[in-house]
Amino acid sequence: MVELARFAKLRWDCIITAENARAYKPRPEVYQTAISLLGVSPSEVMMVAAHNYDLAAARAEGMATAFVPRPREFGPGQKSDLNPEADWDIVAHDFEDLAEQLRC
Repeated sequence: MVELARFAKLRWDCIITAENARAYKPRPEVYQTAISLLGVSPSEVMMVAAHNYDLAAARAEGMATAFVPRPREFGPGQKSDLNPEADWDIVAHDFEDLAEQLRC
């Protein structure tokens, strides 16, 4: 992840992956580890994802949620996660739309 960020010239404060928790999503430990490593309360963290199951698990841990679809993630025939399946805190069309909504 670090090499990918450097290659893309992305400036992150930190990169937290499921490997930090030694568990995989949607297990609660993954979200709890991220919150703990950031040193903030769950309400100060927003999970941004294209997968409804991921957002549901994050919400269960007290995190805010933002749905941003990735309609071609699995190719042109993708059928899942094209639309929000719950009342997420933010529903955006793309990352530019998410940025605009977060500016408000």
